[in-house]
Amino acid sequence: MEPRTGHRFASPDQLRRALTHASVRSSDGIDYERFEFLGDRVLGLIIADLLFKTYPSAPEGELSVRLNALVNAETLATIAEEIGLPDLIRVGAEMRGVSGRRRINLRADALEALIAALYLDGGMDVATAFVHRYWLARSQVFDPGRRDAKTELQEWAHQFVQATPTYHVESREGPDHDPIFTVTVRISGLADAKGSGRSKREAEQAAAEAVLLRENVWKREGELK
Repeated sequence: MEPRTGHRFASPDQLRRALTHASVRSSDGIDYERFEFLGDRVLGLIIADLLFKTYPSAPEGELSVRLNALVNAETLATIAEEIGLPDLIRVGAEMRGVSGRRRINLRADALEALIAALYLDGGMDVATAFVHRYWLARSQVFDPGRRDAKTELQEWAHQFVQATPTYHVESREGPDHDPIFTVTVRISGLADAKGSGRSKREAEQAAAEAVLLRENVWKREGELK
């Protein structure tokens, strides 16, 4: 793990806990949920500090858009794959072979837990070095022109089809520690679209983005039309 993180763990137990999913039934109750909670906050602080210093003239709205793009599940899952983290996560039988949104969430959560382990074992300097190693280049190429998907869809729908999008929760699946919400967005005169995510808000954003892409309001790969 040292070549991937740039850190040699003084306490390997921290790393073991960080890479153990709640689906692994064990008598000591070890899993990475508490680590994930801490890692999410550590990552958010490091990225916020990085953006604040890198873009001194950017308004708060632009910084927020940049931050959200850098800490969302898709970005985290991509980085997790880049460092080979999925092969190291300990999961129970029910989580083996998961696909789609659940696989993305699993990898994103494990990466947040790893960041927490780095922070606890080596301090903020170690966690910061790791985050900069994998996020710095990404922070410099992201195009902040793409706004919040729900806001973009609402404005577009009002202007071009004179209708307001409405969102409906279709299902909530999975265990309490790893839920998956599926949401449908409906706009009068247009076909419905669905999106999934770890929260209702994330699922709504995914559904809104699906419409924006389908209607060619947004182009894929982060480019605006």
